[in-house]
Amino acid sequence: MFDDVKTGPVTPDDLAEGVRLVVGLLRQPAALAGDWGRPAGAVEWSCWETAEHLADDLFSYGAQLGPQSPPAVSHVPFVWQRHGPGRPANVIFADREAGPEGLVQVVESCGALHVAMVRTAAPSARAFHIFGTADAEGSAAMGLVELFAHAEDLARGLGLEWRAPAEICARVLHRLFPDVPVGGDPWASLLWATGRGELPGLARRTEWRWDSSPRG
Repeated sequence: MFDDVKTGPVTPDDLAEGVRLVVGLLRQPAALAGDWGRPAGAVEWSCWETAEHLADDLFSYGAQLGPQSPPAVSHVPFVWQRHGPGRPANVIFADREAGPEGLVQVVESCGALHVAMVRTAAPSARAFHIFGTADAEGSAAMGLVELFAHAEDLARGLGLEWRAPAEICARVLHRLFPDVPVGGDPWASLLWATGRGELPGLARRTEWRWDSSPRG
């Protein structure tokens, strides 16, 4: 258990709050007026590409909860495309002519789709992922990792202040990163778990993965 924070299951409300917070961050006037062509924090992509990747993650995680007859044993075979070497491979892209506001709307829309899929998924529903086929709770936790980690990247790239809520971070860590040391600041721990920070006595991670397989 983290200092002064109780852990518990990751909920659809947690995911909805994560979407709300990150969309709010990216809708700040300073963000919309920023240079979305700049590199985004710890990743090799531009801020625009990183936001598209985030939208694509949210869409894809929600879509993976759909096929149940039979359950998917691999990714749903959408057409994934790259718009150049080293750029993210996505199903979802935003219309560049819509500008940053349109891009943020794409993130918000994909986030809403993921929240809806998590809320309505049966307890038996499973979503394929290479880090462990997940139940709805695991899917929500995965979406929150993407939201919070890439919000950190985008905040760095756009010169914004950002900090994810400790309570949700603690629940996500408990669900996906059982190897992360407990105690201290859950946000700092989530940054370390995703290769974006350091913890006392622990070097920055150069490789990382979660365990999204169901518990119990």
